Amino acid sequence: MHPTLVAVAHGSRDPRALLTAGALLERVRELRPRLDVRLGHIELNQPLLPDTLRAASGAAVLVPLLLGRGHHVKRDLPAAAARATHLRTSVAAPLGPHPLLVEALYERLLEAGWGSAGTGRPAVVLAAAGSRDPDSATDTRRTAALLSERLGGVPVVAAYASGSGPTVPEAVRALAARGRHRAAVASYFACPGRFASQCAAAAPGPAAAPLGAHPALARLVLQRYDEALALRSAHRELATA
Repeated sequence: MHPTLVAVAHGSRDPRALLTAGALLERVRELRPRLDVRLGHIELNQPLLPDTLRAASGAAVLVPLLLGRGHHVKRDLPAAAARATHLRTSVAAPLGPHPLLVEALYERLLEAGWGSAGTGRPAVVLAAAGSRDPDSATDTRRTAALLSERLGGVPVVAAYASGSGPTVPEAVRALAARGRHRAAVASYFACPGRFASQCAAAAPGPAAAPLGAHPALARLVLQRYDEALALRSAHRELATA
């Protein structure tokens, strides 16, 4: 029996977030039909993560639907796993940075009209939630660099809805000062929500949708699950050697 995959979403008051997370997990189930895939939220939405873990048995891998290292990934998820004493638990790495995320960001930009005529000197603002953890900002900047490569060297500037900044409007103004007046906004959010909408509203050019149930994201969820299982197996072998 394979360990349960518990996908951990942040949660949002925006009703679209729960629907989007559910659609993403349906794609995951389609890719691996025999795997038990469940959803848990850190806050705001049901089911909450502790309730999901209480309902599971045997073993579980928590896969954060979060895009970088931060407080939730480093502290909240390991603490929740440790409290589920009836389970053998592992916590997978966050989804980003990763080339599959970059592919999803690129395709969302195309869907929003990126590359259409009349955009002038192109640029992109990668809009993320933001965090006080410097590792989270490092991960976002790494994704911005990867997206720039995918776009053939077009400048991509990381910006944040919260934290130390820059904010999306600040990044847009900085790009305009460099002669790039219609920057597109790439939405570095797994699901719709207040922050994603706020960032999109600041775009002077195309504003991409959140990553959502993109097929590349579903593949990445399973890749993080598999990586966590492989790491647990390696640790077990070391412990018995």
